[in-house]
Formats: sequence, structure tokens, C-alpha cells
Amino acid sequence: MGIEVVVEGLTKSFGRQSIWQDVTLTLPAGEVSVMLGPSGTGKTVFLKSLIGLLKPERGRVLINGVDMVNGPERDIYETRKLFGLMFQDGALFGSMSLFDNIAFPLREHTRKKESEIRRIVMERIEVVGLLGAEGKLPGEISGGMRKRAGLARALVLDPQIILCDEPDSGLDPVRTAYISQLLIDLNAQIDATMLIVTHNLDIAATVPDNIGMLFRRELVTFGPREVLLTSDEPVVAQFLAARREGPIGMSEEKDAATLAAEAVPLPSGPREIVPQLEPSPGLPPRRAVERRRERVMGMLDRLPPAARTAVERAHAPSGTPTLTLPTHGSGQ
Repeated sequence: MGIEVVVEGLTKSFGRQSIWQDVTLTLPAGEVSVMLGPSGTGKTVFLKSLIGLLKPERGRVLINGVDMVNGPERDIYETRKLFGLMFQDGALFGSMSLFDNIAFPLREHTRKKESEIRRIVMERIEVVGLLGAEGKLPGEISGGMRKRAGLARALVLDPQIILCDEPDSGLDPVRTAYISQLLIDLNAQIDATMLIVTHNLDIAATVPDNIGMLFRRELVTFGPREVLLTSDEPVVAQFLAARREGPIGMSEEKDAATLAAEAVPLPSGPREIVPQLEPSPGLPPRRAVERRRERVMGMLDRLPPAARTAVERAHAPSGTPTLTLPTHGSGQ
């Protein structure tokens, strides 16, 4: 099973530029979480801070009792082996075949025999649907295939925590849907804790158990998916509706005068929450689902009314009508 990741008061800047400050959240063990945010809000920096590749100025990242920010380098290095990291572009070596790219971490970090390495690599290649392409070079395959090869490489050391940096970047909607299903299937098979950084609304709506959002150098929200998907927080509502009106501007956030000048009521009426993806037929159910249900039902009385309704509907017996929620301007 995956490992819980506890983030406390994390603050990061480059020189005088503050990236984000006082970020506090917990990635529940074995669950899939998404971090949303407009471009330039430091989502990738957050990922690199979790794994100890970047050093925040303040705060802690606790994994199995090891602080990835302030702990001894030896402990950080050992704990980093619990992670699998899928980069935006796949980060593959262009002169090496897919097989050798995927085998690279095993050859670098273990003393396994080549026969064992081949068995592991071919298993992972099959998981991501690349059987038959293992001899090709990265330049000979599509962007979507490179993404999947990068994911296979992230899996060869049996990680308990998987970080995916914009797995949808450069992909068309169909390929993005395939990646989304692949991530859910992966969670069903290995029960790893997963954090996906993205600004793709389809992934945010259908994949995660939990969603957070970074904006204006802070964490706007993080919690069960129902909280963000029913939120009337202006920046969240603007982002989910892909509207120009709201706090997010083209290059940076808008000032108060601009917001006041363009103030328009948010759309009212029901908002439908798309059901979360389920594992493909033939795969086991996700073990995270039952753990999450107990966790979220335990915090029900602390959730906003719309989110509470969404959680109750989501966990109602099958045959319940489609979930639509009262939202902005409905008086409820």
C-alpha cells in the first residue's frame, strides 16, 4: 500500500520571487490526488520539493518519519527510492531504446541480474500498453507513447508514491482519456499514493480522490474531490468553468479594480459532478475507495453543504438518480 505524505507549512521562493507559502496538506495513503492551478503557479516546483530535489525555505515534508526538507541527506536519498516520478516530456534518453530507458533505474540503483531486469521491464511495458515497441527509440514513437514509457520507467522500482507532472501535456483529448484510465488502472493494481499535477479539467473531474489548487502564492484548497468540484470560491469557479471573468488573468492575477469592473454573477443552477473513473474490466477494485469512504464520511459534518450532498449521493446505493448539485445563486 502507498505511504501517507504530510506537508506542513511549506514555503518556497527563488530570490525575491515568492512561489508559494505556508502550504499544508496530507496526501492520504494509496489515494489519487490532483494539484490544479493556472500556468506559472509553482505546481512542478511543489512536486520537486516533495521528493527533495528542491529545498523550500520553511516547512516539512514527512514520509515514514523522514523530513525531505531538513532531514539528513542519507535519509532523504533512501526515502527518494520510494518515489516514481513521471516527467512532463517523459525525460527519456534519445539514444536509448525504450527498453533500455525503462531498465535504466534498475541498472543504476540495484544489483539485479539482466534476466531479472528483463522480466521486470517487460511486465511494466505490458502494464502501460507498449508491448512490441520496446526496441524503438523515443524519436520514433508518438508523444503519448513517450508518456507511457516514462510512466513505465517510474514503476520499475515498485514505488509506493507516484508523482506525475502534467501527464496530459501535448496530448489530444483522446490520448488524455487513455492516460487518465491508465492512472486509475495503475492505482487499482499497485495501491500507490499518487499525486498528479495538471491544469486539465477532464483529469481533475474524473481521476482523483482528492483535489487541491495553487493560486496567488498559496494553496487555495485541498480535500476530497467533491469540495473543489462544488466550490464557489471565485478562482476555483473561474478555473472549472474556463471563463475569462475572475481572478485569473492572462499573465498574472488581476487587481481589485479590474475584478470590480468585470464583476458578473457566477452561473446558477445545478452543476453535475462527473463520476470518478473505475478500473478497467478484469482489474481488481481500487482498495483506496473503501479507505477514502470511511475517511470522508468521518469528516462529513465539516464539509460545505454542497460538498456534503455530493459525498452522500456518491456513496448512496446504486440506482440513485444522477448527481446534480445546487450551486451559485441558487439560495441554498
